Amino acid sequence: MKGLVIKSTGTSYGVYFEDGTTADCHVKGNFRIRGIRSTNPVAIGDYVEVTTNEDGTNWITELYDRKNYIIRRATNLSYASHILAANVDMAALIVTINHPKTSTTFIDRFLATCEAYRVPACIIFNKIDLLNEEELEELANLRQLYESLDYPTYAISALGLASSPKSLMESSPLSTIFDGRVTLLSGNSGVGKSTLLNAILGDNVARTGAISSAHHKGMHTTTFSEMYPIEGLGVQEFRRSEDDSERSRSWIIDTPGIKGFGLLDVEKEEISHYFRDIFRVSRDCRYSNCQHTGEPGCAVYQAVANGEIALSRYESYLSILDDTQESKYR
Repeated sequence: MKGLVIKSTGTSYGVYFEDGTTADCHVKGNFRIRGIRSTNPVAIGDYVEVTTNEDGTNWITELYDRKNYIIRRATNLSYASHILAANVDMAALIVTINHPKTSTTFIDRFLATCEAYRVPACIIFNKIDLLNEEELEELANLRQLYESLDYPTYAISALGLASSPKSLMESSPLSTIFDGRVTLLSGNSGVGKSTLLNAILGDNVARTGAISSAHHKGMHTTTFSEMYPIEGLGVQEFRRSEDDSERSRSWIIDTPGIKGFGLLDVEKEEISHYFRDIFRVSRDCRYSNCQHTGEPGCAVYQAVANGEIALSRYESYLSILDDTQESKYR
């Protein structure tokens, strides 16, 4: 029977079926090593085939082709990657200017990862109600930067949305992100992801946590990834049609807070392809294999010097170019 993976606990998977029922399912050990060098060969958003044994246990026996997926480097170094989600229509990165601060390097690594795996992305700046005048100016500058690269941005107070008498879908332009889509919510711990999720779903499905006063960083509250249907938006349909554009459904994927991203199995010459601004200018470089680190006739290097490419973006590019160890993904 075909189903949709909507929950992952690390040892089992929650699968949703066409008739509206769900079941806990397992995968056999040999399934994990069948050419998939990942901590989780089955991910949230995957379409799978499930077989029920005589003893009532459910086993995932087949993984259907993915239209896309988004990954990060695994913390377990015996594996290459951890798949955050598959078959995603939009990846929404939750960012905070402060309380805690999200670095531009993290933002750019996330966006580059989305580009590499063909996942559309947007940025949601949260906790704007806590910002002072200088931080509001920084917010405006960052929104201008990323919108100039055609990434949609939004500025919200998830706490305010959660306490509003109207539903988030009535009171916020965020509804355009989620309507008819499978949307992945991601971000550092403490950026308000769980608060926003509760506001979207109109229920306290996700546990919220405090910010560490000692380190000004978030503390993990979401332990496992889970996928939720958004009531009132689209049809709660999980079957994939031959023409993916015919789907009308609204799901949201909550993931644990993460520290960093890095591109995997990518040649150094390809990294610039995943930075829209750098790739656009790189066509004018003297050498086709230019890595944009000061080579003669490098148009990118000149564009950074002229202020045509933001220095923060260029530094993020260089940091990925220089990735040689796990610590670089922080």
